Amino acid sequence: MTTLWGAFTVVLAGLMQGSGMWPMKLMRKYKFEHWWFIAMVVGLVIAPWLVTLTLCPNVWDAYRTIDSSTLIKANLFALAWGVANILCGLCFVRIGIALSGGILTGLGVSVGVTLPMIVKGSGLFSEAPSLGSPAGKMVLVGVALMLTGVVLAAFAGFGRDRILKSTNQPRTGSFLGGLIMVIVAGILSAGISFAFVYSQGPIVSAMKARGAGDIPANFAVWAIGLMGGALVNIAYPVYLLTKNNSWGVLTESWKELGLAVFIGINFIIGVALMGKGMLLLGPLGASVGFGVQQAMQMLGSQAAGFATGEWRGIPGRPRHQLYLAIAVLIAAALVMAYGNTLTKL
Repeated sequence: MTTLWGAFTVVLAGLMQGSGMWPMKLMRKYKFEHWWFIAMVVGLVIAPWLVTLTLCPNVWDAYRTIDSSTLIKANLFALAWGVANILCGLCFVRIGIALSGGILTGLGVSVGVTLPMIVKGSGLFSEAPSLGSPAGKMVLVGVALMLTGVVLAAFAGFGRDRILKSTNQPRTGSFLGGLIMVIVAGILSAGISFAFVYSQGPIVSAMKARGAGDIPANFAVWAIGLMGGALVNIAYPVYLLTKNNSWGVLTESWKELGLAVFIGINFIIGVALMGKGMLLLGPLGASVGFGVQQAMQMLGSQAAGFATGEWRGIPGRPRHQLYLAIAVLIAAALVMAYGNTLTKL
């Protein structure tokens, strides 16, 4: 039953994060730097620290017991993810939510799933099976399927770009430039998982020893562990806001401000659910949990992309290739979930 709850939790986390950017399509006054600044301040700083400071007793005393190398490691991973997150946000604007989500998912999974089985994580994840175990081999099959889905999504994107050029529909930059950016983002995106996997053991234990519950203790990991990512994700829009002298736009539309806040809250809730689901899935949860979460994130991004008209007027082969990519990525998630059941073999 615990494993089922873990699977449900990472599925929900992925769907929330994948579809969570749709409010940007409703914004008219806000540009990327406006809604990104608000969303990241809320999602990476205000929300996680509010939960941690409110619900975790003796927070600073608990943090002082954590080895500094653990916190540095988590924030270096978060820093890499922060760069990926900025690139991803730009790619959402440049090549669309659907394609960015699909390509980033496959590449992120390739890194995020395999490394915790080679270099063991902290706490429960230190007992993860190796790549050569029955579970590890099945998970690698899932990774191979994920990469196949990425290739199909890329072909679909090139086809879509050609059609948009021929019909003079609006585009933001070339697809190739966006593809390069999303590939780099995909490789670095696993940093958010690693920030949790390689630091949660000692942090959660320290918080629980002082009376914190499971959920607040998990938030305590994200609050301290994502500071490196927060630095990048907030500094970049601050630079753009200052460069363009557009700080005043933030207060021109309370509706769009509220939508940006929603993006941030949706994000941190999805992240927290991902971490909890990983733990519920057991020793292989660092790999399988992240893999399934990313596949569902892709599905959510495709749904948001289609719902907001990114593929309107795109018929034929590109659309069919994207449908096939979606199917392959979902199959990959199912294969990895099956691999989790082989952990004890």
